[in-house]
Amino acid sequence: MQTETIANGTLETWTPQEVADAYAKGEIILIDVRTPAEYMFEHVDGAMLAPMSFLKPQNIPDNEKRPVVFYCGSGVRSKRVSGMCLENGFTTIAHMEGGFGGWKAAGLPFIGTNMATGAPEPRG
Repeated sequence: MQTETIANGTLETWTPQEVADAYAKGEIILIDVRTPAEYMFEHVDGAMLAPMSFLKPQNIPDNEKRPVVFYCGSGVRSKRVSGMCLENGFTTIAHMEGGFGGWKAAGLPFIGTNMATGAPEPRG
């Protein structure tokens, strides 16, 4: 994990494997900040959806008990959302390096869409 100070808080950048390990143990809250269409096409199984364009930092769950980790497609939007949270009073927030593309490149499991049927199915 890498850390940097932004807006009087700490931004943590987690690798996809660090996120997967912590998520499997129930140690983090994982939030996808992509669009609903992107999420419906493929996403990390069980991740919450809070699209960046609608996100209000004050509605993000308290991360004192479990760290909040954001992800998007490549890491750009999730870093931006993390900065918004830090500017609105969070002292620590995290995002996933490389976004969902990094997750898939690491060979981690996800839910994808079966293009023949349109149904969701496990992948990875």
